Amino acid sequence: MKFMTARAALAVALSTGLAAGSVLLGAAPAIAKEKEAPKGGTYSKEFIAVAGPVQKLVQDAQAAKAKGTPDAQIKATLGGAAEAVAKAEAAAKTGQDKLAAGQFAVQLGGFLEDNAMRSRGIKNMIDSGLLEPDKIPTFNFYLGNFAYSAKDFQGAIEPLTKAIQGNVTEDAAAEMLADSYTQLGKPAEGIAALKTAYDARKAAGGNVPDNWYTRAKIIAYKAKLGPQAIEWSTLEVAAQPTALNWLGAGQLAREFGGFGKEESLDLGRLFLRSGALDNEKQYVAREFIEYVQAADPRRLPGETVKIIELGLSKGALDASDVFVSDSLAQAKGRIAADKASLVGLEKDARASADGKLAVATADAYLSYDNPAKAEELYQLALTKGGTFDMDRAETRLGIAQLDQDKFDAAKASFAKVGGVRAPLARLWSVLADQKAKP
Repeated sequence: MKFMTARAALAVALSTGLAAGSVLLGAAPAIAKEKEAPKGGTYSKEFIAVAGPVQKLVQDAQAAKAKGTPDAQIKATLGGAAEAVAKAEAAAKTGQDKLAAGQFAVQLGGFLEDNAMRSRGIKNMIDSGLLEPDKIPTFNFYLGNFAYSAKDFQGAIEPLTKAIQGNVTEDAAAEMLADSYTQLGKPAEGIAALKTAYDARKAAGGNVPDNWYTRAKIIAYKAKLGPQAIEWSTLEVAAQPTALNWLGAGQLAREFGGFGKEESLDLGRLFLRSGALDNEKQYVAREFIEYVQAADPRRLPGETVKIIELGLSKGALDASDVFVSDSLAQAKGRIAADKASLVGLEKDARASADGKLAVATADAYLSYDNPAKAEELYQLALTKGGTFDMDRAETRLGIAQLDQDKFDAAKASFAKVGGVRAPLARLWSVLADQKAKP
């Protein structure tokens, strides 16, 4: 990913009043005895003694630029500029001195294409204490930008951190900071820095750039930081619920979540309801197979038939595939008997001392798109308790509620889910939020 290169001279000049032709420094201003000196003090005698030649270099260069003199020609006239700037920097004592010395360095560093000089200039301007508070985050960004461009990743961290803490408007700052940490072998710190920027931007009511999500996911994935990869993909799909983002978020949750067959089944259901399976067939063919395998034609024949037929209609599944054709035939042959058994299963579930059979019966009803009956039986199972997976039951209760547009109830159910299913439940909760919107 490309970041903005250091090109701060003009922006700094404009933002600090360094417009062409402006008078930056003359004699020390006269201060009436009864008045206090301005903030930052007056110019010191030591600074005034060396500042004149530097100011003339700046003014001459600006005048030449205004006349259209080529940059290379202007640069050739600045042979003694580096030494003159260094003397001004060394003599600077007061805040006014540092601000002016910094301005000189920024301007002449721009003409000389000397980023180190410009960087020193920005640092002096910040250290002067005379910059307006709302400009300081941007100046710290410039400072960090110069360090980052010079591959001084350690040096970039402090100013970029300060820029982000000030909620700088430059989107690249957070990515540069994250990449600086990553280049130093600290990917977790880089992702944390991006999260700080994310939180600040959200708190200010601003938009989070797409690149922040991408950068965080790339760093996390390469460093095998599963929780962070899942977190950022979840944040992304909450902000940008495209079919492709839903697919990617679910796949990351599965890759780093240690999912088994039951979790994969509910992931397939999430893909179906979120639109993730609407992606191009080359991206979802494997997901249809995974869904069919998790549903199992022997266990959930109705859902298996539904998914296979959907996959075939989208061209994601091939009817000539033996796995597909065998699964479809087997599922179709079981549906009638399976449905006929539901009434008896429900009766036994209600009579049972624990909720295990109620969960199994609710699973069947959910697979046949009868969410109201499924919700009732999951609630019954959770009330009875017993030797079944509570997190699985809460997840599927939430799915049944979501299918009935009971979005608040669904979110309440998903919020109770822990363990390996927690990331999956958070994705389901995001989907509930999105479906609840008018």
